[in-house]
Amino acid sequence: MKHHTRRAERTARRAFTIIEVIVIVVILGVIAAVIAPRLLSRVGQSKQAVAKTNASSLATAVSLFIADCGAPPEGSPITILTERPSNIDEGAWKGPYVQSTDALLDPWGNLFILVVPGQVNVDFDIVSYGSDGQPGGEGEAADVVNGRK
Repeated sequence: MKHHTRRAERTARRAFTIIEVIVIVVILGVIAAVIAPRLLSRVGQSKQAVAKTNASSLATAVSLFIADCGAPPEGSPITILTERPSNIDEGAWKGPYVQSTDALLDPWGNLFILVVPGQVNVDFDIVSYGSDGQPGGEGEAADVVNGRK
């Protein structure tokens, strides 16, 4: 009997009490509450940087399109880089000018917008409306335009 009691005492001493578990959960919650907003803002900043880089790459592709086919008409979609427009001669179009249709998407999953003539650049702009998909905004929702510093 005595041997069995010692084993039960040892097992009980090694386990956490409910108070200790609650304290640990509260500490982890406080740490998460302090760190999470900082990490989330970094994610937004990195998506803005990726959008700028992708807009520049698409601007190069549009420049190649213009060299082959001439300036796209006003209101042309960015998909002219992957699908030959009906008004472009089959022999002139040397596309697709990007590797996949995924290259036409900004980091938030929206299509980049081709603006002809450009409002920032002379010939055209490549625009992403940010996380909210609406013109204007601040932070992660700010517009990204190729060529804008």
